[in-house]
Amino acid sequence: MNILVIGSGGREHALIWKIAQSSRVKKIFCAPGNPGMAKLTTCVPIAVDRLDELLAFAKRERIDLVLVGPEVPLTLGIADLFEREKIPLFGPKKAGAQLEGSKAFTKDFLRRHHIPTAHYETFSDFDRAVEFLHTQAYPIVLKADGLAAGKGVLICQDRAEAVAGLDAMLRQKVFGEAGRQVVIEEFLQGLEVSFHALVDGHSILPLDSSQDHKRVGEGDTGLNTGGMGAYSPVPFFTPELEAQVMREILLPTVKGLQQEGIDFKGVLYAGLMLTREGPKLLEYNVRFGDPETEVLMVRMENDLVDLMEATVSGKLKEHTIRWKTGGAVTVVMAANGYPGTITKGDVIEGLERADSVVEAVVFHAGTLAQDGKIVTNGGRVLAVTAQGKDLRQARERAYDVVEKIHWRGMHYRRDIGLKGIGQRT
Repeated sequence: MNILVIGSGGREHALIWKIAQSSRVKKIFCAPGNPGMAKLTTCVPIAVDRLDELLAFAKRERIDLVLVGPEVPLTLGIADLFEREKIPLFGPKKAGAQLEGSKAFTKDFLRRHHIPTAHYETFSDFDRAVEFLHTQAYPIVLKADGLAAGKGVLICQDRAEAVAGLDAMLRQKVFGEAGRQVVIEEFLQGLEVSFHALVDGHSILPLDSSQDHKRVGEGDTGLNTGGMGAYSPVPFFTPELEAQVMREILLPTVKGLQQEGIDFKGVLYAGLMLTREGPKLLEYNVRFGDPETEVLMVRMENDLVDLMEATVSGKLKEHTIRWKTGGAVTVVMAANGYPGTITKGDVIEGLERADSVVEAVVFHAGTLAQDGKIVTNGGRVLAVTAQGKDLRQARERAYDVVEKIHWRGMHYRRDIGLKGIGQRT
Protein backbone atom coordinates (compact mmCIF):
# COMPACT_ATOMS: atom_id res chain seq x y z
CA MET A 1 0.00 0.00 0.00
CA ASN A 2 0.96 3.62 -0.57
CA ILE A 3 -0.14 5.84 2.31
CA LEU A 4 -0.32 9.62 2.54
CA VAL A 5 -0.25 11.27 5.98
CA ILE A 6 -1.23 14.93 6.12
CA GLY A 7 0.41 17.12 8.76
CA SER A 8 3.80 18.06 10.17
CA GLY A 9 3.77 17.70 13.94
CA GLY A 10 4.61 15.24 16.68
CA ARG A 11 1.27 13.52 16.20
CA GLU A 12 2.00 12.86 12.54
CA HIS A 13 5.54 11.68 13.32
CA ALA A 14 4.10 9.19 15.84
CA LEU A 15 1.46 7.97 13.39
CA ILE A 16 4.07 7.49 10.66
CA TRP A 17 6.36 5.70 13.13
CA LYS A 18 3.50 3.29 13.81
CA ILE A 19 2.41 2.89 10.18
CA ALA A 20 5.99 2.14 9.15
CA GLN A 21 5.85 -1.03 11.28
CA SER A 22 3.11 -2.51 9.08
CA SER A 23 4.18 -5.21 6.65
CA ARG A 24 1.39 -4.10 4.34
CA VAL A 25 2.93 -0.70 3.63
CA LYS A 26 5.07 -0.12 0.56
CA LYS A 27 5.64 3.63 0.74
CA ILE A 28 4.66 6.46 3.10
CA PHE A 29 4.38 10.10 2.07
CA CYS A 30 3.81 13.02 4.43
CA ALA A 31 2.63 16.49 3.46
CA PRO A 32 4.38 18.63 4.48
CA GLY A 33 6.17 16.54 7.13
CA ASN A 34 9.24 17.47 9.15
CA PRO A 35 12.92 16.41 9.20
CA GLY A 36 12.48 14.05 12.15
CA MET A 37 10.30 11.71 10.14
CA ALA A 38 12.44 11.84 6.97
CA LYS A 39 13.94 8.36 7.57
CA LEU A 40 10.46 6.82 7.56
CA THR A 41 8.66 8.82 4.90
CA THR A 42 9.01 10.99 1.82
CA CYS A 43 8.16 14.55 2.81
CA VAL A 44 6.15 16.50 0.23
CA PRO A 45 6.07 20.32 0.40
CA ILE A 46 2.28 20.76 0.25
CA ALA A 47 0.52 22.72 2.99
CA VAL A 48 -2.31 20.98 4.84
CA ASP A 49 -4.92 23.45 3.57
CA ARG A 50 -4.03 23.06 -0.13
CA LEU A 51 -6.71 20.47 -0.75
CA ASP A 52 -6.61 20.45 -4.54
CA GLU A 53 -2.83 19.99 -4.55
CA LEU A 54 -3.09 17.16 -2.02
CA LEU A 55 -5.71 15.47 -4.18
CA ALA A 56 -3.60 15.81 -7.32
CA PHE A 57 -0.62 14.32 -5.49
CA ALA A 58 -2.70 11.40 -4.19
CA LYS A 59 -3.88 10.62 -7.70
CA ARG A 60 -0.40 10.90 -9.18
CA GLU A 61 1.18 8.60 -6.59
CA ARG A 62 -1.74 6.12 -6.57
CA ILE A 63 -2.33 6.57 -2.85
CA ASP A 64 -4.35 3.72 -1.31
CA LEU A 65 -5.19 5.37 2.02
CA VAL A 66 -4.97 8.92 3.40
CA LEU A 67 -4.63 9.76 7.09
CA VAL A 68 -5.40 13.34 8.09
CA GLY A 69 -3.55 14.47 11.23
CA PRO A 70 -4.68 18.05 11.96
CA GLU A 71 -8.19 19.42 12.16
CA VAL A 72 -7.98 22.20 9.56
CA PRO A 73 -8.19 20.02 6.40
CA LEU A 74 -11.11 18.11 7.92
CA THR A 75 -13.08 21.28 8.67
CA LEU A 76 -12.37 22.45 5.12
CA GLY A 77 -13.95 19.28 3.72
CA ILE A 78 -11.00 17.23 2.53
CA ALA A 79 -12.87 13.96 3.23
CA ASP A 80 -15.77 15.07 1.01
CA LEU A 81 -13.35 15.95 -1.78
CA PHE A 82 -11.44 12.66 -1.64
CA GLU A 83 -14.62 10.61 -1.37
CA ARG A 84 -15.85 12.08 -4.65
CA GLU A 85 -12.63 10.84 -6.23
CA LYS A 86 -12.98 7.44 -4.55
CA ILE A 87 -9.71 7.74 -2.61
CA PRO A 88 -10.10 6.19 0.89
CA LEU A 89 -9.47 8.77 3.61
CA PHE A 90 -9.42 8.27 7.38
CA GLY A 91 -11.30 11.18 8.90
CA PRO A 92 -14.81 12.63 9.02
CA LYS A 93 -16.45 14.73 6.34
CA LYS A 94 -17.09 18.45 6.80
CA ALA A 95 -20.46 17.95 8.51
CA GLY A 96 -18.93 15.71 11.19
CA ALA A 97 -15.85 17.92 11.56
CA GLN A 98 -18.14 20.65 12.93
CA LEU A 99 -17.84 18.85 16.27
CA GLU A 100 -14.38 20.39 16.48
CA GLY A 101 -14.72 23.31 14.09
CA SER A 102 -17.52 24.99 16.05
CA LYS A 103 -17.86 24.82 19.83
CA ALA A 104 -21.30 26.41 19.55
CA PHE A 105 -22.44 23.65 17.17
CA THR A 106 -21.11 21.00 19.53
CA LYS A 107 -22.71 22.47 22.65
CA ASP A 108 -26.06 22.72 20.87
CA PHE A 109 -25.66 19.14 19.61
CA LEU A 110 -24.94 17.93 23.15
CA ARG A 111 -28.01 19.76 24.45
CA ARG A 112 -30.22 18.24 21.74
CA HIS A 113 -29.07 14.71 22.56
CA HIS A 114 -28.95 15.07 26.36
CA ILE A 115 -25.23 14.43 26.64
CA PRO A 116 -23.69 15.64 29.94
CA THR A 117 -21.62 18.80 29.59
CA ALA A 118 -21.13 22.18 31.28
CA HIS A 119 -24.03 24.65 31.28
CA TYR A 120 -23.43 27.33 28.65
CA GLU A 121 -24.70 30.16 26.47
CA THR A 122 -23.33 31.46 23.17
CA PHE A 123 -22.85 35.13 22.25
CA SER A 124 -21.69 37.24 19.34
CA ASP A 125 -22.74 40.56 20.89
CA PHE A 126 -20.33 41.99 23.46
CA ASP A 127 -22.91 43.90 25.53
CA ARG A 128 -25.27 40.94 25.80
CA ALA A 129 -22.38 38.71 26.83
CA VAL A 130 -21.29 41.16 29.54
CA GLU A 131 -24.86 41.35 30.82
CA PHE A 132 -24.93 37.55 31.07
CA LEU A 133 -21.78 37.62 33.20
CA HIS A 134 -23.69 39.44 35.96
CA THR A 135 -25.72 36.27 36.60
CA GLN A 136 -22.79 33.83 36.72
CA ALA A 137 -20.61 32.24 39.38
CA TYR A 138 -16.81 32.30 39.07
CA PRO A 139 -14.44 31.04 37.85
CA ILE A 140 -16.03 30.87 34.41
CA VAL A 141 -14.80 29.65 31.01
CA LEU A 142 -14.74 31.57 27.71
CA LYS A 143 -14.26 29.59 24.51
CA ALA A 144 -13.72 30.97 21.02
CA ASP A 145 -16.23 29.20 18.80
CA GLY A 146 -13.81 28.28 16.00
CA LEU A 147 -10.36 26.77 15.67
CA ALA A 148 -7.69 28.58 17.67
CA ALA A 149 -4.82 26.07 17.77
CA GLY A 150 -5.66 24.97 21.30
CA LYS A 151 -5.37 28.52 22.68
CA GLY A 152 -8.95 29.80 22.39
CA VAL A 153 -9.99 28.89 25.94
CA LEU A 154 -9.79 31.36 28.84
CA ILE A 155 -10.49 30.45 32.46
CA CYS A 156 -11.52 33.69 34.16
CA GLN A 157 -11.38 34.00 37.94
CA ASP A 158 -13.70 37.01 38.27
CA ARG A 159 -16.04 39.26 36.29
CA ALA A 160 -13.37 41.82 35.43
CA GLU A 161 -11.16 39.14 33.92
CA ALA A 162 -14.12 37.71 31.99
CA VAL A 163 -15.06 41.12 30.58
CA ALA A 164 -11.46 41.64 29.48
CA GLY A 165 -11.50 38.23 27.83
CA LEU A 166 -14.73 38.99 25.98
CA ASP A 167 -13.29 42.31 24.84
CA ALA A 168 -10.20 40.54 23.48
CA MET A 169 -12.28 37.98 21.60
CA LEU A 170 -15.31 39.91 20.38
CA ARG A 171 -13.91 43.44 19.99
CA GLN A 172 -10.17 43.13 19.50
CA LYS A 173 -10.62 39.85 17.58
CA VAL A 174 -7.40 38.32 18.93
CA PHE A 175 -8.54 34.95 17.56
CA GLY A 176 -9.83 36.37 14.27
CA GLU A 177 -12.88 34.62 12.83
CA ALA A 178 -12.52 31.87 15.43
CA GLY A 179 -13.67 34.36 18.09
CA ARG A 180 -16.63 35.75 16.14
CA GLN A 181 -18.83 33.82 18.57
CA VAL A 182 -17.93 33.02 22.18
CA VAL A 183 -19.26 30.18 24.30
CA ILE A 184 -19.51 31.11 27.99
CA GLU A 185 -19.77 28.02 30.17
CA GLU A 186 -19.58 26.96 33.77
CA PHE A 187 -16.22 25.95 35.16
CA LEU A 188 -16.15 22.21 35.83
CA GLN A 189 -13.96 20.79 38.58
CA GLY A 190 -12.46 17.34 38.62
CA LEU A 191 -9.84 15.27 36.81
CA GLU A 192 -9.40 15.53 33.04
CA VAL A 193 -9.08 12.50 30.79
CA SER A 194 -8.54 12.19 27.05
CA PHE A 195 -10.62 9.38 25.59
CA HIS A 196 -10.21 8.43 21.93
CA ALA A 197 -12.46 6.10 19.97
CA LEU A 198 -12.55 4.91 16.37
CA VAL A 199 -15.97 5.34 14.75
CA ASP A 200 -16.98 3.73 11.45
CA GLY A 201 -20.36 5.42 11.10
CA HIS A 202 -22.19 3.07 13.44
CA SER A 203 -19.72 1.04 15.55
CA ILE A 204 -17.32 2.40 18.19
CA LEU A 205 -13.94 0.91 19.12
CA PRO A 206 -12.43 2.72 22.14
CA LEU A 207 -8.71 3.28 22.58
CA ASP A 208 -7.00 3.25 25.96
CA SER A 209 -7.13 6.31 28.18
CA SER A 210 -4.58 9.11 28.35
CA GLN A 211 -4.20 12.44 30.09
CA ASP A 212 -2.97 15.67 28.52
CA HIS A 213 -1.32 18.57 30.37
CA LYS A 214 -2.67 21.77 28.80
CA ARG A 215 -1.21 24.54 30.97
CA VAL A 216 2.29 25.73 30.21
CA GLY A 217 3.44 25.75 33.84
CA GLU A 218 4.00 23.06 36.43
CA GLY A 219 1.12 22.42 38.77
CA ASP A 220 -1.26 23.28 35.92
CA THR A 221 -0.49 26.99 36.00
CA GLY A 222 -0.11 29.61 33.29
CA LEU A 223 -1.61 29.88 29.83
CA ASN A 224 -3.27 27.10 27.89
CA THR A 225 -1.15 25.47 25.19
CA GLY A 226 -1.59 22.79 22.56
CA GLY A 227 -0.37 20.30 25.20
CA MET A 228 2.84 20.07 27.23
CA GLY A 229 2.84 16.32 27.77
CA ALA A 230 0.73 13.21 28.25
CA TYR A 231 0.71 9.76 29.78
CA SER A 232 -1.21 6.52 29.26
CA PRO A 233 -3.02 4.68 30.73
CA VAL A 234 -4.84 6.76 33.36
CA PRO A 235 -5.10 4.62 36.53
CA PHE A 236 -8.15 6.41 37.95
CA PHE A 237 -10.13 6.00 34.70
CA THR A 238 -11.56 2.65 35.73
CA PRO A 239 -13.38 0.13 33.52
CA GLU A 240 -16.58 1.24 35.26
CA LEU A 241 -15.96 4.88 34.29
CA GLU A 242 -15.13 3.88 30.73
CA ALA A 243 -18.40 1.96 30.48
CA GLN A 244 -20.28 4.99 31.83
CA VAL A 245 -18.59 7.30 29.28
CA MET A 246 -19.47 4.93 26.47
CA ARG A 247 -23.07 4.65 27.66
CA GLU A 248 -23.74 8.32 28.43
CA ILE A 249 -21.47 10.20 26.02
CA LEU A 250 -19.95 8.26 23.08
CA LEU A 251 -22.90 6.03 22.13
CA PRO A 252 -25.47 8.87 22.31
CA THR A 253 -23.12 11.00 20.21
CA VAL A 254 -22.82 8.43 17.42
CA LYS A 255 -26.57 7.78 17.56
CA GLY A 256 -27.20 11.54 17.41
CA LEU A 257 -24.92 11.91 14.40
CA GLN A 258 -26.82 9.15 12.63
CA GLN A 259 -30.15 10.80 13.46
CA GLU A 260 -28.92 14.07 12.00
CA GLY A 261 -27.70 12.40 8.82
CA ILE A 262 -23.99 12.78 9.57
CA ASP A 263 -21.88 9.77 8.51
CA PHE A 264 -18.90 10.03 10.87
CA LYS A 265 -15.85 7.89 10.11
CA GLY A 266 -12.57 8.52 11.87
CA VAL A 267 -11.44 9.40 15.38
CA LEU A 268 -13.75 10.91 17.96
CA TYR A 269 -11.62 12.33 20.76
CA ALA A 270 -13.56 13.24 23.89
CA GLY A 271 -12.01 15.66 26.34
CA LEU A 272 -13.63 14.59 29.62
CA MET A 273 -13.92 16.05 33.10
CA LEU A 274 -14.57 13.51 35.84
CA THR A 275 -16.78 15.55 38.17
CA ARG A 276 -18.57 14.61 41.39
CA GLU A 277 -21.76 14.30 39.34
CA GLY A 278 -20.08 11.93 36.88
CA PRO A 279 -18.13 12.29 33.62
CA LYS A 280 -18.95 15.37 31.54
CA LEU A 281 -17.78 16.30 28.06
CA LEU A 282 -15.54 19.36 27.84
CA GLU A 283 -15.10 19.24 24.07
CA TYR A 284 -14.83 16.98 21.05
CA ASN A 285 -11.97 16.79 18.61
CA VAL A 286 -12.31 14.88 15.34
CA ARG A 287 -8.72 13.69 14.96
CA PHE A 288 -6.02 12.14 17.10
CA GLY A 289 -4.88 14.34 19.98
CA ASP A 290 -1.40 15.73 20.30
CA PRO A 291 0.52 14.78 22.49
CA GLU A 292 -1.83 11.90 23.39
CA THR A 293 -1.17 10.17 20.06
CA GLU A 294 2.48 9.74 20.94
CA VAL A 295 1.79 7.70 24.09
CA LEU A 296 -1.03 5.73 22.46
CA MET A 297 1.01 4.73 19.42
CA VAL A 298 3.97 3.40 21.42
CA ARG A 299 1.55 1.29 23.49
CA MET A 300 -0.65 -0.04 20.67
CA GLU A 301 0.16 -3.58 19.51
CA ASN A 302 -2.22 -3.69 16.51
CA ASP A 303 -1.36 -2.82 12.95
CA LEU A 304 -2.71 0.74 12.68
CA VAL A 305 -3.31 0.33 8.95
CA ASP A 306 -5.75 -2.52 9.63
CA LEU A 307 -7.69 -0.36 12.09
CA MET A 308 -7.84 2.61 9.73
CA GLU A 309 -9.08 0.45 6.87
CA ALA A 310 -11.75 -1.11 9.09
CA THR A 311 -12.87 2.36 10.13
CA VAL A 312 -13.18 3.61 6.56
CA SER A 313 -14.94 0.43 5.34
CA GLY A 314 -17.36 0.16 8.27
CA LYS A 315 -15.92 -3.08 9.67
CA LEU A 316 -14.74 -2.10 13.16
CA LYS A 317 -16.88 -4.79 14.77
CA GLU A 318 -14.38 -7.35 13.47
CA HIS A 319 -11.53 -5.84 15.51
CA THR A 320 -10.28 -5.43 19.06
CA ILE A 321 -7.29 -3.36 20.17
CA ARG A 322 -4.40 -4.84 22.16
CA TRP A 323 -2.19 -2.71 24.39
CA LYS A 324 1.27 -3.24 25.81
CA THR A 325 1.33 -3.56 29.58
CA GLY A 326 3.01 -0.85 31.62
CA GLY A 327 2.82 2.80 30.70
CA ALA A 328 4.08 5.53 28.42
CA VAL A 329 4.91 9.19 29.02
CA THR A 330 5.47 12.07 26.59
CA VAL A 331 7.27 15.26 27.61
CA VAL A 332 6.90 18.18 25.21
CA MET A 333 9.96 20.38 24.83
CA ALA A 334 8.89 23.89 23.81
CA ALA A 335 10.56 26.84 22.13
CA ASN A 336 11.61 30.04 23.85
CA GLY A 337 8.52 32.18 24.38
CA TYR A 338 5.88 29.49 23.86
CA PRO A 339 2.86 29.80 24.03
CA GLY A 340 3.40 33.46 23.21
CA THR A 341 5.75 34.87 20.58
CA ILE A 342 8.34 32.20 19.91
CA THR A 343 11.93 32.16 18.76
CA LYS A 344 12.74 30.10 15.66
CA GLY A 345 16.03 28.94 14.23
CA ASP A 346 17.78 27.86 17.44
CA VAL A 347 20.09 24.89 16.88
CA ILE A 348 18.99 21.73 18.73
CA GLU A 349 21.87 19.83 20.31
CA GLY A 350 21.97 16.27 21.63
CA LEU A 351 19.50 14.63 19.24
CA GLU A 352 21.88 11.82 18.24
CA ARG A 353 22.45 10.83 21.86
CA ALA A 354 18.71 11.00 22.54
CA ASP A 355 17.82 8.90 19.49
CA SER A 356 20.17 6.14 20.65
CA VAL A 357 18.03 5.35 23.71
CA VAL A 358 16.14 2.14 22.89
CA GLU A 359 13.21 2.61 25.28
CA ALA A 360 12.36 6.11 24.00
CA VAL A 361 11.40 7.86 20.77
CA VAL A 362 12.01 11.53 20.04
CA PHE A 363 9.09 12.66 17.90
CA HIS A 364 9.68 15.91 16.04
CA ALA A 365 6.92 18.53 16.16
CA GLY A 366 8.31 21.94 15.19
CA THR A 367 11.73 21.39 13.60
CA LEU A 368 13.50 22.35 10.39
CA ALA A 369 16.65 21.10 8.66
CA GLN A 370 18.97 24.04 8.04
CA ASP A 371 22.62 23.99 6.94
CA GLY A 372 23.02 20.38 8.05
CA LYS A 373 21.56 21.03 11.49
CA ILE A 374 18.13 20.62 13.06
CA VAL A 375 16.70 23.91 14.32
CA THR A 376 13.51 24.98 16.08
CA ASN A 377 10.62 25.93 13.81
CA GLY A 378 7.52 25.98 16.01
CA GLY A 379 6.17 26.37 19.52
CA ARG A 380 6.15 22.72 20.50
CA VAL A 381 9.46 21.45 19.16
CA LEU A 382 9.92 17.86 20.33
CA ALA A 383 7.74 15.22 22.02
CA VAL A 384 10.04 12.87 23.95
CA THR A 385 8.17 9.61 24.53
CA ALA A 386 9.20 6.62 26.61
CA GLN A 387 7.73 3.29 27.69
CA GLY A 388 8.23 1.44 30.94
CA LYS A 389 6.99 -1.44 33.06
CA ASP A 390 4.86 1.20 34.77
CA LEU A 391 4.30 4.97 34.56
CA ARG A 392 7.02 5.69 37.10
CA GLN A 393 9.69 3.99 34.98
CA ALA A 394 8.31 5.57 31.79
CA ARG A 395 8.61 9.03 33.41
CA GLU A 396 12.20 8.39 34.48
CA ARG A 397 13.16 7.24 30.99
CA ALA A 398 11.47 10.17 29.28
CA TYR A 399 13.16 12.76 31.49
CA ASP A 400 16.53 11.02 31.14
CA VAL A 401 16.25 11.58 27.38
CA VAL A 402 15.01 15.16 27.79
CA GLU A 403 18.18 15.96 29.72
CA LYS A 404 20.31 14.94 26.72
CA ILE A 405 18.74 17.63 24.50
CA HIS A 406 19.35 21.37 24.60
CA TRP A 407 18.74 24.61 22.74
CA ARG A 408 18.62 28.23 23.76
CA GLY A 409 15.53 29.16 25.76
CA MET A 410 13.92 25.71 25.68
CA HIS A 411 11.46 24.84 28.43
CA TYR A 412 9.32 21.90 29.52
CA ARG A 413 7.20 20.81 32.46
CA ARG A 414 8.85 18.57 35.01
CA ASP A 415 5.63 17.16 36.44
CA ILE A 416 4.23 15.25 33.47
CA GLY A 417 2.60 12.02 34.64
CA LEU A 418 2.81 12.67 38.37
CA LYS A 419 -0.98 12.43 38.68
CA GLY A 420 -0.75 9.00 37.13
CA ILE A 421 1.52 7.73 39.90
CA GLY A 422 -0.58 9.28 42.64
CA GLN A 423 1.43 12.43 43.28
CA ARG A 424 -0.10 15.90 43.37
CA THR A 425 1.26 18.54 40.96
